[in-house]
Parts: sequence; C-alpha cells; structure tokens
Amino acid sequence: MHRTPLASPPLHFNLAWLKAFAPMADDRISWLCAIVLVCTVASILLVFRTRRQSRISKSLTTTPVTTSPSDLQKDSPLSRESPTVPSKQTIGATDQRQRKPVEPDSKPYSRFAMGVFLLLPCTLLVLIHFQLVTAIADHYRSLEHPLLQTKDSTGLQEVFQVYQPVSPPVPKDADGDSSGCDLEVSLMDHVFGYSYGQPFVGNYTPPVCAFDTVHINFTVTSRGKQYDRLALMYLGDVEVFRTSTAEPTTAGIVWTYIKEMSHYNSLWKQPQSLIFDLGNIINDVYTGSFNATLTAHFSLQNKNTAQTADLILPISARKSASNSASAFSLPTDNTTVSYKIPSSASRAVVSISACGQSEEEFWWSNVFSEDITSFTNTVGELYGYSPFREIQLYIDGVLAGVVWPFPVIFTGGVAPGFWRPIVGTDAFDLRQSEIDISPFLPLFRDGEEHSFEIRVSGLNILPNGTAVLADTVGSYWVVTGNIFLYTDIADEGSEKIDLDSEAVQIIAPNPTFTIARRLTKNETGANDTLEYSVIAERTFTTTSSKHTWSQKLTFSNHGLLNQEGYSQVNKQLTSGKSTITDLNNHQSNKTTFRYPLLVNATYGITDDSLTIDAWMKRGLEIDSSGSSGLSTYTLASGPGPYHLRTSQSGKARYESSGGGSSSRGNTADEYESTANGVSYSRSVRAVNGKVVYDTRPVNKASSASFQSVGSGLGRDSVRSMLGRGPGKIRD
Repeated sequence: MHRTPLASPPLHFNLAWLKAFAPMADDRISWLCAIVLVCTVASILLVFRTRRQSRISKSLTTTPVTTSPSDLQKDSPLSRESPTVPSKQTIGATDQRQRKPVEPDSKPYSRFAMGVFLLLPCTLLVLIHFQLVTAIADHYRSLEHPLLQTKDSTGLQEVFQVYQPVSPPVPKDADGDSSGCDLEVSLMDHVFGYSYGQPFVGNYTPPVCAFDTVHINFTVTSRGKQYDRLALMYLGDVEVFRTSTAEPTTAGIVWTYIKEMSHYNSLWKQPQSLIFDLGNIINDVYTGSFNATLTAHFSLQNKNTAQTADLILPISARKSASNSASAFSLPTDNTTVSYKIPSSASRAVVSISACGQSEEEFWWSNVFSEDITSFTNTVGELYGYSPFREIQLYIDGVLAGVVWPFPVIFTGGVAPGFWRPIVGTDAFDLRQSEIDISPFLPLFRDGEEHSFEIRVSGLNILPNGTAVLADTVGSYWVVTGNIFLYTDIADEGSEKIDLDSEAVQIIAPNPTFTIARRLTKNETGANDTLEYSVIAERTFTTTSSKHTWSQKLTFSNHGLLNQEGYSQVNKQLTSGKSTITDLNNHQSNKTTFRYPLLVNATYGITDDSLTIDAWMKRGLEIDSSGSSGLSTYTLASGPGPYHLRTSQSGKARYESSGGGSSSRGNTADEYESTANGVSYSRSVRAVNGKVVYDTRPVNKASSASFQSVGSGLGRDSVRSMLGRGPGKIRD
C-alpha cells in the first residue's frame, strides 16, 4: 500500500524548503528576479503614465466651453472620444451650462522623478548581481537547448563532489634545482570486478628526485548496475585515503578526485606495498565494474612551511605482509596495538578513520534497542543502540579522547536521486578526525611499549530508564587509526626523566544523556508512531607538563517513525570544540565544528513494488585557527585559519518494480571555504541528474530526466534499503 509522505516540518523549516525548491536555478536569483521585475514594471508604468498625462495637460484649454444636450447626442462630434476640444467655440444657444475649467496636472514632473527613483535601484541590482542575472540566462538556455550541456570527452556522465580544489604545484623556475621533482607516477590501473577480499596490490618505489608535495589523482569509470562501495587505500599498513564509489548508470559515469597527500611524506619516501581495497560484486543483476586509475604527482615546492610527521604508526590490523587490507571491523575485532614511542617525539596526534556499514550505515536513524521490534509486521526489525555514536581512543586502557562522527551519506543513501551527479558531502574523501595525544608524551619516555585501542559505542537504557554507553554497536564499523609523531632534532632519550613529575592528569566525567521515547497505537491497536530523542554532552581534558588537550561536545537527535513505521524523520545536530595548548609558549590551536542534519524518508510498498519519497537538509561547518602540521581533519596545512561552510538540500524519489527501478532528484549544494590563505566558493544545483546551475562549471554533463538504474527491485526490502552498506556483500 502506498503511503503519503510525512507532513512538512514546522513553519521555520517551510520557508527554507520553499526557497530550496524554487523553480529558478537558485533561491537568491528567485528573490532578486522578483524584486527587479516588480520594480521595473512599476517604474515603466509610472513613467509612461506621467508622460501621457503631461501631453494631455498641455493640450487642454482653460477657456470655458458651453454645451447643450443636443450637442451630446450620439452623432455629435463631442460624443466621440477626442483628446482635445476646440477653443472659443459656442455650441448652441439654449439650455446652456458652463463647465469648470480643466486644470492641467500639476505633478507630472514629480511622478516622473518617482519613476526614475524606482528604476534606479533596479538598475543597480542588475549591475551588482550581474553574475546571477547572467546565470539565469544560462539556466534557461540550458533548458531550451539541452545539447549545450555536453558530456565529457569519453561520453560518460561526470559525477563530482563539491570541494575546494587542491592548488596545483608551481612549476620549477628555469634556474631552479634540477634535482627537485616535477614527476607524475602511475600507481594503479585496475578493474574492480568481483573483488571482495581481493584488493589491488602493487609495489611503490619513491622517486629519486627530491620532493615535499604529493598529490594523487583518483579517476574511475563505471557502467551498468551497481551499489555504492567503500574503498580504502594503504601504504603498507597505514590507511592514507578512504573514499566511496558513485552508483553507475547503464550509460556510464566517470569521476575524478584530486587529493593532497603530503601528510604522509615520511611514507612516500620509503618503498611501500600499495594496497587498494575496493570490494565489489559482479553477477547477473549487479553488472557494474569500477575501472580505476591512480596517479601521484611529486614536486619540490620549497614553500610548504607546514611540518609533516617524521614517523607514522598504524592502529590497524597490519596485514600488508599477506597482501590484505588492514582495517578493523567493529564490534567483532580487537583493535589493540602496541608501540614503543621514540623519546624524541615532541608532538603526537592520532587520526581516526571510521564509518558505519550495513546495520550501522545510517546510525543516526537508529532507535533504542528496546524499540527495534515496534514495526516488525510492517517494515521489519529496526536497528538499535540509539542514534548516538561515540568513537573512543584508549592509551594503556585509559580514555585519551573521543570523536563524535560526521554523518556521511553515501551515493545510494536514503534515496539515490539525491546524489546524481552531485555526491554527498565527503563521500569521495572521508575526513579523519584528530585527537592530540601530546599530553601523553611524558609517559612514552619510559622505553616501554604502550597500547592503543579504538572502540565504538552506542547507548543502552538501564531498567531505571537512564541511558549509558553500551560499549558496543551493531554490525559493523570499518575503523583504522594513525599515530603522527613529530620529533625534535636533538634526541631527548638521554635526559633523566622524573615520571612522578611528568604525570598525566585526565578529567573525563561520564557524558550526560537526556532521553525520551514514546510508542503510540492506532485505532486498530497496532503500533503506529514511535517518537524518541537523545541529548548528550561531554567534556574531556588531559594535561601534562607541556600540553593540555580539551574537548567540549554536544549532540541532539529527535526521531519520529509514523504510519506504522513507513515514514521516518530525524533532526540531528552535533557540535564541538577542541583545543590543544602548548604550555611553554601559551599558544593554543582551536577547532570548532557543527554537523546539522534533517532527513525524512517515506516508503510505499506493494507485493511487487517499492517507492521512496525523501527530502533532506544537511551541513558541515568547521573553523580552525590552524596548526603547525598538515591536518587530516581540515585537509589544510600551516598555522593559518581554516574556514568551511557547506550545505546540501533537496528532495528525491525512488521507484522500483518488477520491470526496473528509477530515481529522480533535486539537490542544491552550497560551498564556501578558506584554506591555506585561498578562498573558494561554489553554488550548484542538479535536477534529475542534470546540472542546471553552477557558479563554477567544470564539465557539464547531460542525462535523461528520468534515470533508469537497471532491472529488478534493486533492494530486497525497506530495511535492506535503510541498512545496507557500500562494503556489504549482497546475495
């Protein structure tokens, strides 16, 4: 039975959605056009009326004119409309009556001035917003002449993520050091067909020339029907790049992502096994292979003032020796690894790469475990442990910091029509959160091994109704970590260490949780509506003699399932602030973030069909004062400030039946950032797979307005639609 979509959110959301789905290419253009059109029309009408009134006034006389009733007969000249009346004319001698003199309009010039006054700001608006106005013309030309939007040179539709492009390397001066690199190296040219458990394995040899900057180019083509897939790149046992694939079409797609990889210079300068794990499946239904090429460009810029780590140690399964991927799968794997940390280390940062798959891909829409069977008879069992997730780092069994993750949505997530050809935020480059463990450095100077462990936790509800960390989650999370160590030139290992005076102070109160849940029934006695919410707060501080690391985090998620579970909406906000302070020079680097998310999906199910109607609004906001090193979180380098504001909004529909499946969508992406002293902004909108507005077009691609994605239902059930992961094998 088909279900109608959930009612619109409250009024303060409706205005935003009204603008988001305005028929014009951009909401700013819509309002600008309305203002310009109204002002211009009013001005023109007023000017013309004023001019006409002025002409009439000039032609009128003030001489009295007499008329008789006989002169007003149908055939009389005065009975016809005439703009003038002859002067000094006596019309009849009987029944005379005198008309009042006709006075000319005394305000024609004031009205003319008013018209000019109204027209002037309209003209200024057009001139100031010339780029937006020309974009309107481009938009309508694209609608009238679709062939103006061409495919790329391969004939494939271009898919892309909106992000600040990596600054290209500056060519070496003619009289520069000839030993410096300006070299592009092919790292991989591989087809990922049936590739589960069969990663690409290659041998990397560093260039003989000197370099300090590395950029990689990852380009993929695909054709057919396929789910989105997760992909991880390793240098040895260290994960250096996490990405995901776009879902292909029968006509074919292509995408390219260029990434700054100088964070890992210490690895690039040593021979490595290069492992690229992209698990895919090929059968009679899922026919799309991923044809991938990977190149690296090495250059010597001599301008990179950002410090790179001298040593990078993996928190991973360390399986490169057996030509295998090294990611952990939680909650099943033991993630503990141990290392001796060099006593010369002066700074240490742990980056964590983690994302949910399968039951945990849409963790932000999960319910409390007590409610997972609320709609078993309609949509099946729900996924539990609440919509809250915490990623924890432990050193020697002691909590060293936490991550409250960004809700990544892959290209098949919620409804595929959202993400063609604009993929979700960070879908092509999943950023790694950072925890500064520099306050622990005094402990590492004892010459002993120290353990590092990563955990992921949801929530459980105690019998008294309070929520606590569950210390586990559903299946499954793909997790790795890296320890970035920065060392001093002088070896401090010979210094005498007083471990008592170098004690690490940790202030880590338990997080606070406020929860609510309510299940209501309809008139038939069946479960109809489930409301639930989580509000969480946490603070964490660790301090030693030279460093202090602190975190302050807040989280809220309000969820509603109604229509017997066929419709779900979640409104979530994660925000936080982290600060690392050098107590010697009293300098602090601060990073703040916000992850707003609002998603609704409504399902219609019959015996042989499935529909999804969805809308969403989401964002990613980061501000950082910078740091001395390259950041895996901000993807920026150096001590300069970093600023990011990006948002996506749209609506989409998915239809699947025995004869095939298709998707439609309307998505807007707004992006603004400043990194490494360079500012960048882009506003782009796509409708039904076609870019209709773009302030920075690169290569516009065309596609059919109704996107066919293959035959068959495409997904086995609503819950498999909600819970599948791009790396999960499907039968």
